[in-house]
Amino acid sequence: MEKSSGFTCRFCAVCNGFGCRGELPGMGGVDGGANCILNYTDWGRFADGISAGEIGADEIGTGSILATLRLAPMTGAVQNLGYCDEKSWYFDIVEACIAADVPISIGDGYPDEKLQYGIEALRANGAKGAVFIKPYPDGRILERFSWAEDVAEIIGIDIDAYAIATMRDLVSLERKTAQQLVALKAAAPVPFALKGVFSRRDVELVREVKPDIAVVSNHGGRVPAERGSSAAFLAGYGAELARYAGEVWVDGGIRHARDLCTAGRLGARTVLVGRPFATALMKGGAPEVIAVAARLCGGISLT
Repeated sequence: MEKSSGFTCRFCAVCNGFGCRGELPGMGGVDGGANCILNYTDWGRFADGISAGEIGADEIGTGSILATLRLAPMTGAVQNLGYCDEKSWYFDIVEACIAADVPISIGDGYPDEKLQYGIEALRANGAKGAVFIKPYPDGRILERFSWAEDVAEIIGIDIDAYAIATMRDLVSLERKTAQQLVALKAAAPVPFALKGVFSRRDVELVREVKPDIAVVSNHGGRVPAERGSSAAFLAGYGAELARYAGEVWVDGGIRHARDLCTAGRLGARTVLVGRPFATALMKGGAPEVIAVAARLCGGISLT
């Protein structure tokens, strides 16, 4: 795919959140992009001298590097990326990630077609993925469980999406209680995840719900949240979360193989990557997505 004048991404030499500060819709985040920028910078702060050149094949499986790199769930490609339409976005990114051997996540939004297109793209390619659903009233969540059942390898609730005020008012998002989440976990046809763990309250939810996966995330800095980074939160709470959840995942600001190694050393089993893959797809299509995946993995196959 050739670069389109409609794309909102500036294709900055370093994707660090400064070029798109505060751009919503767009690639930026709230509060002048403060958490977007911290997500990026703090992986270096916790890297403990790791460089991409120091990552070798002998580190795989030792806890020094993650076993899985996964596409983060992203919707709103028309509004935020300048993509031609949402269906094309999902088919293009799913096909590119399959070519890059990167496991896939899809998300939802308003209108419902945003989730349905992701499901269609997985189904059309004979693929499965992690499906993240916003915290609607329980009946609507269960409906989405049924939509995605044949393509979902994991189903998660994006608990931090409640902080998106416009979305919350439009589709009646709820601040889920532990009791509600336990019931949804029991109804899930596949392993259950809580995504958007970024406060002490969220840690308590994980303790009570005991999800299969707890995802440390501040929504890429795109929702109102406590000031800070995913790396710092993982460093502070990763060990505790690992006692309550089957696995800990993290997203936000991952840009280098070093960051994957750092996340692994802080206790994460998987990292979710969004902006680098979206930018790569817009810039050069599937070949560029494949190249970015290879660079993130330090030239090592992690699957």
